[in-house]
Amino acid sequence: MAFTRAHHPLHGARRFLRLTLAASLCSLCCTAGIASASPASPETDVFPPWQHGENNDSLDRGLEFTVPQVDVLADFHGNLSSPKLVLFVGGNYFFAMAPLVAQFEKDNPEYRGRIFWETIPPGLLVKQMKAGGTITVGNMTWTVKPDAYFAGLAKVKELIADGTLTAPAVPYVTNQLTIMVRRDNPQHVTSLKDLARPGLRLAMPNPEFEGVSRQIKASLVKAGGDALEKVVYEDKVRDGSTVLTQIHHRQTALFLMQDRADAGVLWKSEALFQEQIGHPLAHVDIPADENTTAIYAGALVNGAPHRQAARQWLSFIQSPAAFQIFQRYGFGKYEPASGPSMQ
Repeated sequence: MAFTRAHHPLHGARRFLRLTLAASLCSLCCTAGIASASPASPETDVFPPWQHGENNDSLDRGLEFTVPQVDVLADFHGNLSSPKLVLFVGGNYFFAMAPLVAQFEKDNPEYRGRIFWETIPPGLLVKQMKAGGTITVGNMTWTVKPDAYFAGLAKVKELIADGTLTAPAVPYVTNQLTIMVRRDNPQHVTSLKDLARPGLRLAMPNPEFEGVSRQIKASLVKAGGDALEKVVYEDKVRDGSTVLTQIHHRQTALFLMQDRADAGVLWKSEALFQEQIGHPLAHVDIPADENTTAIYAGALVNGAPHRQAARQWLSFIQSPAAFQIFQRYGFGKYEPASGPSMQ
């Protein structure tokens, strides 16, 4: 099994389910070394947000106040005052949204500085939509109505069927799974079967609202049958050696860097991003016969306030310019003919 690290640099107590998200995530983790509101030092760079403000298209940002570990809204982007387009995007590609938005605004300058987007897990975005667009993070509550929603194709079709979204579903890229580990792979994880190893600490997406868990379970069954899936998602959860994340695209990387976990399964694009920005992380490839491919899709939200803007984004997301951005992080091109073999 290949142990892989990316070599190219970056281009340019209530339950956690209450959506305290990034700020509360950090307070759950390491309490040492409170940072100031000035730019993060190398020691605090492991804490979200990881893109130094790039995932915010606001033209006037006023007072800059971001304190890693204690005051961070890492998965909420832009200005809520008067957006012309609101996107609810499953967090699996939060890192790609800054260049995507920049390209879209270049092509459609009337939207410059007027896009708001969220990148919490798809299941939580659905809960927010069912709550009328209202969400509470820490001590802040706001309401925003989304124009378009993006997740796995199966989830998008399900939400079209129940009337939450409006057809058609618009598929655009694919992704595959990998095992994220610390740099140099100190626990010598080489395969999905190794995840059953006693004492190996895992960070795994929560099946309750993180759609990737469905693909992960399918791959575990391919690699080691129902027994492997049971060990990882039941036995090790009971004994505490598997921690179920609330927002895996933030927690898995952070828990590994804090030595709270030894491995975690997630999308390969997420691992590549972490390696590209220089975090001490790496990934272990999963062979094709054990891997599972996801199709990413989006659709217009029923009752969207900015329907035309949403249609423009849905058209853009399928464009060659958008795919060039996705390709930086290892996403594949969606080919309709190959759809039936995908999850």
